[in-house]
Amino acid sequence: MTGEKLQAFFESTAGQITVVAVIVVLFLLILISGRKKKMDTKTMAVCALLTAMSMALSYVTLFRMPQGGSITLFSMVPIVLAGYFYGTRRGLMVGAAVGLLNLLFGPYVIHPVQMLLDYPIAFGALAIGAPLREKCGKLSLTVTYLVGVFGRYVCAVLSGVIFFGAYAPEGFNAWTWSLWYNLTYLAVEGIITVVLLNVPQVRHAFEKIRDQAIAEN
Repeated sequence: MTGEKLQAFFESTAGQITVVAVIVVLFLLILISGRKKKMDTKTMAVCALLTAMSMALSYVTLFRMPQGGSITLFSMVPIVLAGYFYGTRRGLMVGAAVGLLNLLFGPYVIHPVQMLLDYPIAFGALAIGAPLREKCGKLSLTVTYLVGVFGRYVCAVLSGVIFFGAYAPEGFNAWTWSLWYNLTYLAVEGIITVVLLNVPQVRHAFEKIRDQAIAEN
């Protein structure tokens, strides 16, 4: 399917229904994907709340880049927290759900691989630091977050090189432009967020929720 047809599909009612159906499936998987293999409505409700928080915060834009991407008010944190609280699988599913919601409300599709890289994979990658959530002591939340942001950065760079390299300005090739361009906004938001996450009261609150979630799951 060409990029134009994909774009038209995701703008159509059928495409929107398809995206919603996939999101519903993701939350059903979150409901039953715990280690105890039982339905966990509390976890699903918290994951739904984190998904909604990520979407809401993404609309609080501090700076919008000219060729896509923006510095938002901590919109990546809820996805990272989903993995930090409930593990990699559920974090990945929350991230994918956020990516699909972004696709639902603002699709920009030129190729199937670009769609995957820019939406479900890029946002899902924010949860890849979850395996480190108990391994770095007081820095566990910071490391979990930074690894996740790096995962999203890799997706953004690859998408930029493969699909948007033609927009690189004079003096840059596709790689150097994509590496620099995507670093600018993700690094700024990352630095601001790391400061927040290392406020002792904030860190302790999230650690307490993590420990409780691990005990329950």
